[in-house]
Amino acid sequence: MKKGKGIALLPIGVFLVLYLGLGILFEYVMEIPMGFYNVPIVVAFLAAILVACLQNRALDFDKKLEIMAQGVGDKNIITMLLIFLAAGSFVGVVGRSSAESVAYCMLSLIPARFSVSVLFIVACFVSVAMGTSVGTITLLTPIAAAVSTASGFDLAFCVASVMGGAMFGDNLSFISDTTIAACNGQGCEMKDKFRENFWIALPAAVATLILILILSFQTEIQGRVIQPYHLTQVIPYVLVLIGGIVGINVFVVLLTGIVSGAFIMLIGGHTTPVEILKNMGSGVSGMFETCMVAILVAAMCALIREYGGFDALLSWIHKIFRGKKGGQLGMGLLVGTMDIATANNTVAIVMANPIAKEMAEEYGITPRKTASILDTFSCVFQGVIPYGAQMLVAISAVNELGGEISAFQIMPKLFYPMLLLFSSLITIMRGSDRTGA
Repeated sequence: MKKGKGIALLPIGVFLVLYLGLGILFEYVMEIPMGFYNVPIVVAFLAAILVACLQNRALDFDKKLEIMAQGVGDKNIITMLLIFLAAGSFVGVVGRSSAESVAYCMLSLIPARFSVSVLFIVACFVSVAMGTSVGTITLLTPIAAAVSTASGFDLAFCVASVMGGAMFGDNLSFISDTTIAACNGQGCEMKDKFRENFWIALPAAVATLILILILSFQTEIQGRVIQPYHLTQVIPYVLVLIGGIVGINVFVVLLTGIVSGAFIMLIGGHTTPVEILKNMGSGVSGMFETCMVAILVAAMCALIREYGGFDALLSWIHKIFRGKKGGQLGMGLLVGTMDIATANNTVAIVMANPIAKEMAEEYGITPRKTASILDTFSCVFQGVIPYGAQMLVAISAVNELGGEISAFQIMPKLFYPMLLLFSSLITIMRGSDRTGA
């Protein structure tokens, strides 16, 4: 092991100060809508890499470029990038109407008393199928607002239920950018990470559903929402979900979803070939920033590792967290802190990945368990912070419809992230590993 040098972690500090500082300035001082997401995250990482390149004069610049190239050229990084692009293409093909069809179908079939429960369940399914919590919230929040208006349920209760279900899928989906980042960063199979996560997320989801039902029966119902729907558009999502659970190669699963989605959309007359290609391009383009962040973080972390920064961090962690359970709690706290600072769970995982991998080797934690912890704890924190994209998108969607709601009205009703944290802590304390040691 190299001698640890805490100063080698300076680039991470520079990034966090720039990104968090500008985010707070934009969001709360200048009051710019979606202020945190107006901060150029790629520029912040470039500044951090510049600081890393200026450190350690014992190495010349060409050697530092070679070290960064080795970090970027890692097999898991390349795989991650390709999956990001394929997942973006799939989401572009199937579009938003499929998710809306699922919601309107269940709302029309199930009694109005259970409307909020339906919103939660639909959000769980859609987010697992689509692999995006923000996308799910964007699609379903207007429906949640309509349910609140028609039935009399509290608006914050309806929106919070959609947000909770969205985080359920973000944590479990085979095509979620958080799952892709966690699994490829730790070198584990997605199906193994899914099995590890499922028994943590399921109890939290069931407990959330029970709470929603209890509160629902205390509300006087006024009416229900009825809209047309097309269930055939759900088939590509189901194929992707089944393929992922069975363990088929993720590229084959995504290709199946893209082909079946394009076929159904064309045969049903919902789109044209030109629009399909355009939507695929838009979906892929939506992943460009995430891909660039993964590349820059890999380059930056390669230098930090070479300088001894990770060894210093591991030394500090060893002094605070002892044993295998302590190591897992340390990983959860690490990615949670990154998420609070960046307000982006994918970025938090990408940043925590190399450090967590070193911790996993030190504490004897399996790759699938490490990936599960990173994804779960990042979703817990991302699901409740008032300046996260999920919260800001939900508030924005309600405001666009003429409603009025604040993050602090929604936060007390975010049952799922809170229960997911509780379930995660119980699993760690019990030392459970569903797929073996």
